Amino acid sequence: MPEESTPLLEARDLVKRYGQVQALDEANFTAGEGEVTALIGDNGAGKSTLVKSLAGALRPDSGQILISGRPVTMSSPLDARAAGIETVYQDLALAPDLDAAANLHLGREIYWFRPLRILNKPEMRRRAVTAFADLGVELRDVSAPVASLSGGQRQSVAVARAVAYASKIIFMDEPTAALGVLQRERVLDNIRRVRDRGIAVVLISHNMPEVLSVADRVEVLRMGRRVARFRAADATVEQLVGAMTGALTTEEATVRSGNGDSAGENGNGDGKDAA
Repeated sequence: MPEESTPLLEARDLVKRYGQVQALDEANFTAGEGEVTALIGDNGAGKSTLVKSLAGALRPDSGQILISGRPVTMSSPLDARAAGIETVYQDLALAPDLDAAANLHLGREIYWFRPLRILNKPEMRRRAVTAFADLGVELRDVSAPVASLSGGQRQSVAVARAVAYASKIIFMDEPTAALGVLQRERVLDNIRRVRDRGIAVVLISHNMPEVLSVADRVEVLRMGRRVARFRAADATVEQLVGAMTGALTTEEATVRSGNGDSAGENGNGDGKDAA
């Protein structure tokens, strides 16, 4: 159904097959500027394939990806970066032996004299201190190896790195997995700070209470297809789980989304039967 305004990021009818396995079956997805959109689904629903397609790590077999209404081609993660998209993977992709400042600039190092590859470590640390402070990340020493940091601190370094370079969209894959309660709250607070900067945050999570506490909207995948859309403020954990598993009827899955539209014809957001 039509959106009130053009989504910042949109996937239209994405299809991806791995041999006989169809990971995405005309999957649709939207994310808006300055909002947290949670992408949820049971194991095997197609979440990872969808995110990898939107982040340039996979090429879908068919369908369209649009940014601000314009079709784009994501041939590689470099294309995604050029489009202002960054991803915080579940494994964080940090170099444990390097310090927090070096990890923040990993792949984007600052040099005194580039031909000689002499790192400008003071400038890298200065920018790192600023980036961490902007997110409220508390690190006693940005020159300490990342391996010496707590799980929550390492997660914050990965988030800060994405925020430092993302101009439009950040994907966060299970950002609070294996963290304690206090560490989880700090990471969720970071997500809210990122959203308040006007950046679209796409949150992939299995933690339903956490999803409802931080997301503005929720989109549900099942069997490679978007089957429901919710405004988080109006949804319950039971409704989300029901949509993920197919336990809800199509009428029960129809919850009005944040843009004023229903979850879609027949409740699935795509005008197709929830199968």
